[in-house]
Amino acid sequence: MTLLHIGLSTSTIEPALTHGRLDGIGVYTKALLQGLPAAGYTVTGFSFSPFGQSKAEQRFSVGHAMPQSYPVLSACDLLTPDSMRARMPVDLYHATDYRIFRMACPVVATLHDAIPLRYPEWCSPRLRSLKNWLQKKAAHKANHVIALSEFAVAELIESFGANERHITVVPCGVDHAWLLPPPQEAVDETLRMHGLDKGYFLFVGTLQPRKNIGRIIDAYLALPAAVRHTRQLVIVGRVGWRCEDVVRKIAAAIQNGERVVWLANLEGEDQLQRIYAGAGIFVFPSLYEGFGIPVAEAFACGVPVVTSNTTSLPEVSQGAALEIDPLCVGEIRAAMLALVQDDALRMRCIAAGRQRASGLSWERTVEQTAAVYRAVLERS
Repeated sequence: MTLLHIGLSTSTIEPALTHGRLDGIGVYTKALLQGLPAAGYTVTGFSFSPFGQSKAEQRFSVGHAMPQSYPVLSACDLLTPDSMRARMPVDLYHATDYRIFRMACPVVATLHDAIPLRYPEWCSPRLRSLKNWLQKKAAHKANHVIALSEFAVAELIESFGANERHITVVPCGVDHAWLLPPPQEAVDETLRMHGLDKGYFLFVGTLQPRKNIGRIIDAYLALPAAVRHTRQLVIVGRVGWRCEDVVRKIAAAIQNGERVVWLANLEGEDQLQRIYAGAGIFVFPSLYEGFGIPVAEAFACGVPVVTSNTTSLPEVSQGAALEIDPLCVGEIRAAMLALVQDDALRMRCIAAGRQRASGLSWERTVEQTAAVYRAVLERS
C-alpha cells in the first residue's frame, strides 16, 4: 500500500530560521514531524525562506524551501484567487503556523488561538493590521481547521469566521520521556551551570505581554523575605515583543539584590527538562492561552502548578493546578505561598498533575491529527 505523503510547515523548527529556539508552535510542529511516520505517513517539511532571499541561498536542514516566500505567495493568492493554486509534491499539506495559502491539494490548518485578532496590542506591532487581515483571509483557504482546545473553537469562529463543522479539537501533549525523571547528576550539573538552588519558583515562556510576567515578579516580591531568601524566581524565556517593561522590572529586581534569575538563551529540550526537574513550584498565570504546553510539561515533571482560571488553562489543568485570577497579584502570591507552606496540598497537586500529564501524550495528538487527515482526504 502506498503511504500518504503529508507536507508539514516547518518554519518554526528550522534551525536556520529559529537558531534552535522553539516556541509553543515549534514544540507542536516538532512533535508532529517526529510522530507522523509511526502513524503510517511519509512526511516532508517545508519552510519559508526570508523575503528577498532566493531558494538557492537558503540551506534548510529540517525540510525543503517553499517555492516562494510567504509574502510573494500571499500576493499571488490575493491577485489571482480563482486560478492560483500552489502545487506541492504531497497528498495533503498541514499548516501549523497560520501561513496558509491555496494549494492544489487539501490543506489542514492548526489555528492555535485568536490572539493577533482579539488582542493586537499584545503582539508584534510590525505590520500588525496587514498581518491580521491576511491571517483572517487565510483561514478560509483551509479545508479543515484544528483547534487545540474547546475554548479555542469559539474564539476561531468569532475572530476568523471559521466554520464550526470544519473544526476538530486535537489537544497538545507531552513527550513520554518527560514523565521519566532525568538523572539527578544531570539535574545538579544544569543547576550549577546556571547558578540555581533547587526548589525555585519557575516560569517558562517567551517574554510578551500576555504571559503576565510582571505580575509574577510583583507576587514574588510580595512574598515574605524568608521565602525569597530560600527560593529563587527563575524566568526561562527569550525576548519577545513589547516586553521592555518586563525586562526593566527583571533588571531592577536583580539590581536590588532579589533572587531573580533570567535564562534568556536556554537551549535544548534536555536542559529545559532539567530546569523543570529542579523547580519547586511552576507559576504560569497567563492572560490567554490556546492550550498552554508548559503547564503539561510541569505536570509531567512532578512540579506543582499555579495557573490561570481563564481561557484554555482550566481545560488543560482539569483541577490539577491551583487556579487563580491572573489579574490579581494577591491571588498569585497566595497560591505560591500555599504551595510552599502546605506539604499536603503540594503532594496532592503533584499527584494530580502527574495523572493529568499521563493523559496528554503527543502520540494521542498524532493519532487524532492523522484521523483528521483521513477525513479530509475522504471528502476530497
